[in-house]
Amino acid sequence: MEPPAETYKLIFEKEGVYLHTNAKRSHQDTTLPGFIRIVERGGVPALEWSPLEDRGCTPPSVLYSKKDGEGGEEETNFDPGYEPDWAVISSVKRSEERVPVRNSGQWSFSLPLSELYSLRRARFSLGRNFLVLTSRGGHPLPPLHFHRGGTRELLRALQRYIILDPSPLDGRLFLAYPHDSGALSQSVDKLQLFDDGGSDLVSRFILDPYATTFGGFSKVTNFFRVALRPPDSSPSCRSGSASQDPGLPPSWDDEPGFELITCGVELGPRPQVSRGPGLDQWEEFLDPQGRVQNPERVKELVFRGGVAPALRKEVWKFLLGFYPWSSTTTEREDILRRKTDEYFRMKVQWKSVSEEQEMRNSLLRGYRNLIERDVSRTDRNNTFFSGNDNPGLTLLHDVLMTYCMFNFDLGYVQGMSDLLSPVLFVTQNEVESFWCLVGFMELLHQNFEESQEAMKQQLLQLSVLLKALDPELCDFLDSQDSGSLCFCFRWLLIWFKREFPFQDILLLWEVLWTRLPCENFHLLVACSILESQRGELIGSDHDFNTILKHINELTMKLDVLEVLRGAESIYLQLSQCRELPLKVQQVLGLYTPPSSGDQVRPGAETQPFLDQPAGGDAAAAAAAAAADPAL
Repeated sequence: MEPPAETYKLIFEKEGVYLHTNAKRSHQDTTLPGFIRIVERGGVPALEWSPLEDRGCTPPSVLYSKKDGEGGEEETNFDPGYEPDWAVISSVKRSEERVPVRNSGQWSFSLPLSELYSLRRARFSLGRNFLVLTSRGGHPLPPLHFHRGGTRELLRALQRYIILDPSPLDGRLFLAYPHDSGALSQSVDKLQLFDDGGSDLVSRFILDPYATTFGGFSKVTNFFRVALRPPDSSPSCRSGSASQDPGLPPSWDDEPGFELITCGVELGPRPQVSRGPGLDQWEEFLDPQGRVQNPERVKELVFRGGVAPALRKEVWKFLLGFYPWSSTTTEREDILRRKTDEYFRMKVQWKSVSEEQEMRNSLLRGYRNLIERDVSRTDRNNTFFSGNDNPGLTLLHDVLMTYCMFNFDLGYVQGMSDLLSPVLFVTQNEVESFWCLVGFMELLHQNFEESQEAMKQQLLQLSVLLKALDPELCDFLDSQDSGSLCFCFRWLLIWFKREFPFQDILLLWEVLWTRLPCENFHLLVACSILESQRGELIGSDHDFNTILKHINELTMKLDVLEVLRGAESIYLQLSQCRELPLKVQQVLGLYTPPSSGDQVRPGAETQPFLDQPAGGDAAAAAAAAAADPAL
């Protein structure tokens, strides 16, 4: 029986909405026809789905129920084995307690709109009228397919109660906010979430790439299309001749403020470089009090050839800021004592939280759940973390939990376990690995912040470099809808951790920690990898999907020494160019704004890097030159 009118109000109803009970398992997928509704119950709006046979009945106030009554009171997901996309924005939000699910022979759900966290197009094959809803507890509901259309109407009805704001990470993901949250309201037409009609593949699905790794499906993003481009920017000159599809967002070259850098720039020959023996002596750099003499020379040796494995445990603590280069042996002993006390005070904070307290702290509970999930799959092929009940896994978990207490605003975001595991492997010390992680995160914390502005900036900077280096490759990628370089997102996010074998990452990271020859050397590493693949890409019949597949299949197949040689050679080639575009100079840290009255061309006052031959007035910048992040 329908509830009284004063307690139940039907706002929206659409028939022909099919619920997929097991969409991730195509051979067992069951689709159930039903109704999607927006209702108000006692003034509280909710989004509900119920089977066709339940029309006219009040849908139950449950999340969703198991088919055929299996599992009793247990809450379920539509695929227990489903591993969520790698979310760079933290999915930990304050949430209500779990809603108990009744034992029922049918599927249905009722989700208060205040508990709707996100709405997204699914990655399934039946078209773009697929919706996946996620609650603020992080639980995805079974996918809904609108066989007869109606998605636009549903979204317009939802906007009476919530704002749907496009995620800067994912062109198909829209986050839900209450109207008083301050989020920017955008019309459904502007969002262009769905189109009930058909169109070509690229227009229907602005695809984002997924990279298969040993850790599972790790998500990289295609947020250029929804977040990078201002809505009112106007086209400027393009490097390519292909016409722009009016149904798609313009390419990044139209971004205001970016100069055209593909015309008339003669870079000159690319110098040949060689790697060196690296840092294999340590005591000779210490004075009688234990201070490091000539730390710049130490960094140069590390850049040239890395650190001998036996020295890493000590040298990494300097590279990552745990010990100041100027500290004495006595001062370092004092630092270690103080930092040990500070670490265990923070560790006690989360260790002493009772289960009852944690049940009332959804943020801490969410961070713990994410950490436990990621620890169980981080570098498990490494003997230090392999097997069950491994002490290395316990240390990995405890350090990450303590970092949450150290930086609770950032908390834990997927990918941080990848940054910690090599550091813990080298130091094999809980306290030292924690403070080295803190130093590492000082370099990369902006990569994990919710705004993702740092990631957008780095991808733009990478595009600037690649367009100066190889316009032909850029034109090819643009022609295949790949000019955003979105497949490089994971590379930059965790500094290539999943692209190279574990031992190679130890070398690559210590080279990058020197910050030589410039702050953005990691972008040149990405350029080196991309240029190494130009022969496989240009002239091929690769489209967006096959380019993505090819790039993903490079994982664990790259030669770290060859990549580093290429990156350094690129730096020298660019730094020696007499007419290097200003934006490229800024990315490389070669541009120093002249003081009033100076007539010196930018870059002319810099010195050659590491005794490499420099050409022209624009010699390579010294290691201390700081990159201008403003683009």
